[in-house]
Amino acid sequence: MNINTKRYWDARFGTNNWENAGGREQTRQFAEAQIARFRVPKDFSGTILDFGCGLGDAIQVYARHYARATFIGVDISSEAIAKCCVSFGSLATFIQGDHTKVPESDIIIASNVMEHLTDDIEIARALLSRCSALYVIVPYKEELGNFEEHVNSYTRSYYRVLGNYTTRVFACPGWSEYGWRKRWRNIHLKNIKRLVQGATLRKRKMQIMFHFSRIRTDLHRGQ
Repeated sequence: MNINTKRYWDARFGTNNWENAGGREQTRQFAEAQIARFRVPKDFSGTILDFGCGLGDAIQVYARHYARATFIGVDISSEAIAKCCVSFGSLATFIQGDHTKVPESDIIIASNVMEHLTDDIEIARALLSRCSALYVIVPYKEELGNFEEHVNSYTRSYYRVLGNYTTRVFACPGWSEYGWRKRWRNIHLKNIKRLVQGATLRKRKMQIMFHFSRIRTDLHRGQ
């Protein structure tokens, strides 16, 4: 049974559960890592929609980088959208709903959302029909069962039924062991002990970005 219902996320966002778990900082870290990998010029002046925007923290990061863009946030949780309107209402328009409520946009970003959705391929298809460029960012080759909320695991070929796209696999703060000191301490050194004990070696957690594009790289550059 998929626990990712509106009721579930209203409960997480309506209390301090998300904040106490470090969700806001994780969202900001994800957004910072993604910006360097988006094929979007800094002077982009079109519409960027954050699908599954949560409490809006990624939009705050995107807005600092893409100062000319117009932003929209969509989330299934009415509790999340209410908080977004208070915190970031001056930066974006926020809409409560699922993929059927997504308006036409130039770019749609679905960051760490699809792994929660049982029908994620059809949802990605629907999002792609409403934009010129779609970015889907999810955990890469995740072993399901580590997080109760995650119901899909992704390889590079996962979305092949949707047509052509490019992928990038990368490590980023908030998900993987980031920085060589932490990586050596928490992965490599511990793996030496696991190797001696005959235990399963730990792998570094990575993210994968799927980029579906129907636009030129210079779309909506500032004048």
